[in-house]
Amino acid sequence: VKPGTEANEAFARARACEEERRGGRDGGGGAAAGGADGGGAGGGGGGGILLQISMLVLAFVLSHLLRRRRVYYLPEASASLLIGLIVGGLASVSNAQKSTRRWFNFREELFFLFLLPPIIFQSGFSLAPKPFFSNFGAIITFAIVGTLIACIVTGALVYLAGLIHLVYKMPLVECMMFGALVSATDPVTVLSIFQELGTDVNLYALVFGESVLNDAMAISLYRTMASLRTNASSQNIFVVILRFLENFFGSMSTGVGVGFISALLFKYSTLGVGNLYNLESCLFVVFPYFSYMLAEGFGLSGIVSILFTGIVMKRYTFSNLSEDSQRFTAALFHLLSSLAETFVFIYMGFDIAMERQSWSHIGFIFFSVVSFTLTGRYFILRIISSYEIHCYFSFSLAFISFDS
Repeated sequence: VKPGTEANEAFARARACEEERRGGRDGGGGAAAGGADGGGAGGGGGGGILLQISMLVLAFVLSHLLRRRRVYYLPEASASLLIGLIVGGLASVSNAQKSTRRWFNFREELFFLFLLPPIIFQSGFSLAPKPFFSNFGAIITFAIVGTLIACIVTGALVYLAGLIHLVYKMPLVECMMFGALVSATDPVTVLSIFQELGTDVNLYALVFGESVLNDAMAISLYRTMASLRTNASSQNIFVVILRFLENFFGSMSTGVGVGFISALLFKYSTLGVGNLYNLESCLFVVFPYFSYMLAEGFGLSGIVSILFTGIVMKRYTFSNLSEDSQRFTAALFHLLSSLAETFVFIYMGFDIAMERQSWSHIGFIFFSVVSFTLTGRYFILRIISSYEIHCYFSFSLAFISFDS
């Protein structure tokens, strides 16, 4: 009798809750409508996430079609950006604008903590060791000194053009920040064509290695200029250069140190023996983020740190993993990097379409992005000529500057 009584009581409670829920739904229609108009978290959030996933699926399908058809004039990054622009343009003229805008507003924490680290780590992790280290001197020179020269030349030209009212006038520090943003190259299409044609491995290593390192260099330059802009007492140029060198080489040392610690740990801990493959893979995945957050905690650049952690871990740590863990971690980092990179370009395109844009500075766009940026890269090839690089490679590097 007692079990039956408890079952009846449970049934009665469930029925009462159901009736109360129905009554609240019927009587609270106005409140529900008000919540939806006020940007209801449930519906708006679900719709925003569904839209993001749909655009990711569309971007990967389109990228596959572009590869299969060998369409080189539309890079995969540009295709993802175009999808974001189209969907964002449609959302900006539809009723879904208010409910989706807050899901695509740029969040600095999301970008720097979750999207950028996998991309930068995979860039360092996927470097071919022999061609990269055999051309390491030229790559470092082009990436560090070359990016610095391009930043200074581009920023100075934009500042001088502003003084004579040729372009929009900005303070010198902001011009240098702009120069840092546009000084880095990203030759995605060129590298894919190199793979198709089977070009020289040294030329591929020069282009790929320089494009990987100058991303970290440009971000570090931009952050240094941004801190100079907010701190008016640090206007001494020598202090700025010293701070930048301290930040860059401190971050590089942190990344290399964490990479070597991981190599020693996996070499002597014998995690690949027995049924510890899961623990081995988890530790390997955690180390890059440990390097990133350690550098950020010391006030250094986590981007530079995680880049060199990827280079060191691929060369020294990866060989200490078991075969199953090697296959899993390599596929996982490639997966995370592809997802993050595609989402970043979709994110950018959607946000550009949703925001109001001003097209009143066409002269600034032409002179700064086209003329001044190419002039800065020309100075790189003219000034940095101490390394014995074949003239064919120099000619190729000059034209690769157009694909960025």
